[in-house]
Amino acid sequence: MKRLSIKIPLSILLFILSLSFIDVSRESVAIAAGQKDLRPNILFIPIDDIRPELGCYGNDLIKTPNIDKLAARGVVFNRAYCQQAVCNASRASLLTGLRPDSTRVWDLQTNLRNNLPDVITLPQFFKNNGYYTVGCGKTFHNIFPDPLSWDEELHVDGFPEDPDAGYVNKDNLIMQKERALARVKNGKARYDRYGFIYTKAKSVERGNVEDDDAYYDGAQTTLAIEKLKELKEKGKPFFFSVGYYKPHLPFNAPKKYWDLYNREEMPLAKDQFIPVGSPGFAVNGDLELRNYPDRSDLPKPAEHPYDSARQRELLHGYYACISYTDAQIGRLLKELEDLGLRENTIIVLWGDHGWKLGEHNSWGKMSNYEIDTHVPMIISGKGVPAKGQASNAVTELIDIYPTLCEMAGILSPEYLQGESLVPLLSDPRKDWDRAAFSQYLLGRLGSPEHRKQERMGYAVRTDRYRYVEWYEWDKLKDKPGKFLARELFDHQNDPNESVNIAGKNANKKLANELAKQLRTAGKYNTLPAR
Repeated sequence: MKRLSIKIPLSILLFILSLSFIDVSRESVAIAAGQKDLRPNILFIPIDDIRPELGCYGNDLIKTPNIDKLAARGVVFNRAYCQQAVCNASRASLLTGLRPDSTRVWDLQTNLRNNLPDVITLPQFFKNNGYYTVGCGKTFHNIFPDPLSWDEELHVDGFPEDPDAGYVNKDNLIMQKERALARVKNGKARYDRYGFIYTKAKSVERGNVEDDDAYYDGAQTTLAIEKLKELKEKGKPFFFSVGYYKPHLPFNAPKKYWDLYNREEMPLAKDQFIPVGSPGFAVNGDLELRNYPDRSDLPKPAEHPYDSARQRELLHGYYACISYTDAQIGRLLKELEDLGLRENTIIVLWGDHGWKLGEHNSWGKMSNYEIDTHVPMIISGKGVPAKGQASNAVTELIDIYPTLCEMAGILSPEYLQGESLVPLLSDPRKDWDRAAFSQYLLGRLGSPEHRKQERMGYAVRTDRYRYVEWYEWDKLKDKPGKFLARELFDHQNDPNESVNIAGKNANKKLANELAKQLRTAGKYNTLPAR
């Protein structure tokens, strides 16, 4: 089903949609009296900080049997990319179908609704079209819940607003309590809406528990399973988002998931250095991990690589968290099947951005490199003919909004900036001549040293190349200022992005062609001509 083709300015269209789309859309999908509503359900599964380290993505070491089973019933998108490698900006982009320069959400502190109060988010659009929408866990950035999107929003009692830093072992609980009291004493305590002070203890924890519900992701899965039973009885299609926090730092998971792995078998990242010829600031390393008290020994990206034993401890924790999350997803999918809902449910699993595990001698997200922007994306279940196949097409997270609209038979808003992936769900090998566009704003997070200067990087990822332009950011005008640097990587010859070849004369024409593509197909019209 094609989209509406009326050309209306974005700001005006958003306002009109906020007033009228409920009635118009519901009329277009009205169900006759007494007729059973057979529209597909949507099970939405966001995962925080997960890179494509899954069995279905070719990692033979990782143990993700449940996600792999989901992939066997759908299409795996091998080359999907986020629009900004940080939680809030990435999720705001995906959930509105708009790029970060359109949402103007570039950091962790900006509430999407402050910039676009009338925007209709993906779940809100389904809500307006007669779906019952429920949010559980992390869908939007956790400190910016969006009541307009949900008929119900669930949270497990007894956990903080930001439950990624949940601990169960005594030493970590004591450290966490002491740090919280210190914040109260020095007047820097920030209480969340549930009365908790967000503090961190160690960066990893092998939890001495058998019950997965001791951590938030397990407890929320139990809550989600009970909600699935209720949703089955409602007699109307649902849009149910169950968002997982792990493998976000700290890498905490029950001991049994750590025991799945031998850390000595885990290969360390290749090319643990800043890409040759790239500006040092582009790596933006370790802003998050360095805040944990047990990681004060973490070298900076321009220094020597981290101690190999300490690296493997982090790798071990990251893998354990992925397997823990996989087990929760398995519980959720089993309940979906046991309730007889699987056949009429579209399931979308996605990660909000990647994560460096030693690549470029860094640990974390928040840059424009492949390892930060490359994400897992799987569309499975109802309406996916090409089950058990993979697509190598270059795709983006903003493609999810129009894809789900088309799969559900709903006309999608004309202003969406992504492209429906429905053709690839039938033919994953279909020619798909598109690029992916990402960006990152440096200088909004971290130490005073990092916040001295804001810089924006804009990236285009084609079938073969990654091209990036860096600019000083004009804070007063919220637009690019002085040009700083460019990066170019050839993935055919340099898949690890180890050498920036933008400065070679032989590549000048190619770089200029990619610069033009960045401005046209990427719609970054504010960039100065190059």
